[in-house]
Amino acid sequence: MAGRIPQNFIDDLLNRIDIIDVIDGYVPLRKAGRNHQARCPFHDEKTPSFTVSQEKQFYHCFGCGANGTAISFLMDYAGMDFVQAIEELASRAGMEVPREGGGGSTKENESTELYELMEIIVRHYCKQLREHPEAPRAVDYLKGRGISGQLAADYELGFAPAGWDGLINTLGGSDAALLRLARTGMIIKRDSSGGYYDRFRDRIIFPIRDQRGRAIGVGGRVLGDGTPKYLNSPETAIFHKGRELYGLYQAKRKLKDLERVFVVEGYMDVLALAQYGIQNVVATLGTAVTPEHLDRLFKVCPQLVFCFDGDTAGQKAAWRALEISLPLIRDGRQVYFMFMPEGEDPDTFVREHGAEKLTDTGTHVPLSDYLLNTVRENLDLDSREGRALFTEKAIPYLAKLPQGALLELLLQDIAKQSQLSVDSLKQLLKGKQFLATPIIDQKKINRVMPGKGQLSPLSKAIHLLLHNPNIGKEQELIERLQTINDKGVEFLLELLGYINEHPDTTCAGILEHWRDTKYERRLRELSALENPLLSDEISLEESHIKNEFMDYISKIESNYRKKQRESRHKDLKHPDDLRKIRDT
Repeated sequence: MAGRIPQNFIDDLLNRIDIIDVIDGYVPLRKAGRNHQARCPFHDEKTPSFTVSQEKQFYHCFGCGANGTAISFLMDYAGMDFVQAIEELASRAGMEVPREGGGGSTKENESTELYELMEIIVRHYCKQLREHPEAPRAVDYLKGRGISGQLAADYELGFAPAGWDGLINTLGGSDAALLRLARTGMIIKRDSSGGYYDRFRDRIIFPIRDQRGRAIGVGGRVLGDGTPKYLNSPETAIFHKGRELYGLYQAKRKLKDLERVFVVEGYMDVLALAQYGIQNVVATLGTAVTPEHLDRLFKVCPQLVFCFDGDTAGQKAAWRALEISLPLIRDGRQVYFMFMPEGEDPDTFVREHGAEKLTDTGTHVPLSDYLLNTVRENLDLDSREGRALFTEKAIPYLAKLPQGALLELLLQDIAKQSQLSVDSLKQLLKGKQFLATPIIDQKKINRVMPGKGQLSPLSKAIHLLLHNPNIGKEQELIERLQTINDKGVEFLLELLGYINEHPDTTCAGILEHWRDTKYERRLRELSALENPLLSDEISLEESHIKNEFMDYISKIESNYRKKQRESRHKDLKHPDDLRKIRDT
């Protein structure tokens, strides 16, 4: 639905939902003093450092720095976008999400326009596969690869005919239309002569959809001898290759409960396996496996099987997938590898050996076996030097694994083979001091902040207001600050105005009010800073917190007066002028 979600609705929504109920549905929380705690879901840790405040409707991990509101949690942990998170919380609260007339922000409108245009482009290419005079070439190619008409329809396969302007002639009837097409990456601007030309020509088209089913890009397989053999849409505002997986939308639609997902390298691998009844298959989009790929897959199923080509490139891709997987392996998550014979890929393998051979779990190598077999390859474990080298090579990989049963079992196996004790291995492991890669996208968590003592009085005042909005409910305070001409103080006044207009607001309400503004990042940083005066061990009355806050306000005023004096001194040109000021 078009239109921006009104800010007053978001404010009201946050007042109606409880962040404890939201997070507890994903991560079991336990009461700890005034707050609730759990082991952080965004990084691996032994002791709980993830704290949720019911009073502030705010969470913060003192280990990795992840912090935010109920909306942020659904976006960062459950993988929702902003609108999905709002709709999910509104559903819980029994509220209907309203929309303001006239559309949303420029960024929202652009994304909506791109989604709609990509849908039209997908339908255009599908139509070409059915109706274009050159389409029989594409159909014959697909039939030759064993792709049925039904499967082509299920995956919405299309055809881009040869020629430089097929898409342009259909959808680029004006300068504005050409600019919109260019933003999708489906046409390319000519360097010198001006104008545009189609990116995809004489290719089978594979539409790419995100988890919500929205068309976000396409891939193309050349029909002739042209290069590159496979071509993908470029990165756009709605398409990011390092996050998306071809076939995931179709797999989730076909199979409601995914217990296992096969990860392959190409579009045709996905189609070939689907043609043989293996629907739970996805492919990366011309990139190596990324943590974002695996995090997304682990959210929909507990077991992944990597099936890469049997050549050197496939072996390198498999090892890279192992390295990426290690920090993400928690209890209940499993990773396996299936290695194709030399010269084969999943497409040719399933056609020669059948689906039963590919899905036979006896042919799937567990991650732990693959790791140990590779590390001890070409080593002489009968010699002390060989056992030492084996241990030295294995420890860095073990250090990436989170605490759990798999790590303990691997330590036991390595202890037997290296003839060292488990305790000795744990000491070596501890000495490496490797940190597991956080699951959450690092761009979504706050940056490392300086200590509280290094913050300016203005930042300290805002920090206290974030966690104690009640201390800002005084008109006298606003009148005092209005005499100060400073950009930072302008925002402080804006914050105080919001608090007085919304007397029931919380830290979460303030953060969400300034989401997607230039102040969002700094507010999240300040909200994550712990104030030792407000810990569970020391419960201060609001009057004490208010006194601290007013001290900061006084320092802001004092600093401003000092700057004014210094500015006047710089403007004076004669020593007698300085004496006059001192005399006054």
